[in-house]
Amino acid sequence: MLVRLQSAIGRDDLTEQMVLLPESKKPFSQAFKSPKIIVAYHGSPNSHTALDIAFCIAQQTRLATNVQVNVQAVYVVENQHNQFLDSSNLESQVSQLSQSNLPILTPSKSRGTTQYLPKEYILPLEQADRVLWQARSLAKEWQSYFKSHLRFGCVATELKNVVELEAADILFLGCKSVNHTMVKMLGSNFPCTVLGIPHSINE
Repeated sequence: MLVRLQSAIGRDDLTEQMVLLPESKKPFSQAFKSPKIIVAYHGSPNSHTALDIAFCIAQQTRLATNVQVNVQAVYVVENQHNQFLDSSNLESQVSQLSQSNLPILTPSKSRGTTQYLPKEYILPLEQADRVLWQARSLAKEWQSYFKSHLRFGCVATELKNVVELEAADILFLGCKSVNHTMVKMLGSNFPCTVLGIPHSINE
């Protein structure tokens, strides 16, 4: 997929720049599955760039091979930044409002959903709603398959959980260095390849 991206934008150095953690060894399987890219998305310019590149990779792969690449975004509400947030209680209440992951809501629908939650939960949920709404809007621009996940807890732990749950092939981060704190938190035995933003993306 990275080779096709390089060809599409006329570069030959992206693979070396973008691979932050190589894929861990997996048992060989002949069963075909659509490739999946998970993007750690939190609305920052870098994470937006990562999601944009992921959609570009998906498009180039689809054009070249007619294979659908599934792009998914994960937004994690960190407990450490919201000390009042009881994640188990919040997830329980959110599950009562939805049979699946929290749906992407327009701002007007968000008010209707959050009115059933305690006031201290509303701010992080409204923030998550805005961020994931941005991600879905970008997916519509690319006319790409898209799925979102809203998680609560430690970012590194929840990213790994989603990668394992979805059997993802790539985790895309909005960072440029193997020395980034998040890359170190993921560890060397992460279950899939971890990509970052190439240094030369704006050149």
